Amino acid sequence: MSSQSNKGIVEIQSHFVEKIADNMQSFGVSTTVGRVLGIIYMQGKPMTLDELSAETGMSKTRMSQVVREMIDLNIAERAFKKGVRKDLYQVEQDYYQTFTPLFTSTWHNAINKHIHFEQKLKEKLHDLNHVEKLPDTNEQLITEITIELKAWMDYYDWIKRLISFFESGEIFQHVPKKQAGGNKYE
Repeated sequence: MSSQSNKGIVEIQSHFVEKIADNMQSFGVSTTVGRVLGIIYMQGKPMTLDELSAETGMSKTRMSQVVREMIDLNIAERAFKKGVRKDLYQVEQDYYQTFTPLFTSTWHNAINKHIHFEQKLKEKLHDLNHVEKLPDTNEQLITEITIELKAWMDYYDWIKRLISFFESGEIFQHVPKKQAGGNKYE
């Protein structure tokens, strides 16, 4: 292969990596994480921190932080290769499988915040309900807030079920994946 075609391929791969980084940003993930994801994806094989540092120009310490963030997001994992003593990191080669944890991670965070908020609000409502005698207007307001809290809880229950719908893969029964390189849907 000529050096001109090698240069062209490297340039195309670089553009692809940047598009992956841009796409990750739309999910609230830093472009740095997206870029590293794209680099590993384009390599098509697990990479060490040293290789990733060399490829990105980032320090090994920073690269370790980025990879840890990727693992926390469930878009990367450690890999084992016989004879290799350094940690290797790989990413899912299936875009759909990468999408799911990115898409649902924000919802998981929202649910965790909601649980804390809901508990505090219930405690405050409980305390208010145990005041000796509330004026009728306050009782009515507490009733309205309690109804609103129930609607809020139902909404977050729906989000939990939606997350499960994505994470179980059931989503693909309703919105099928297109087969790679073809026109048929899986």
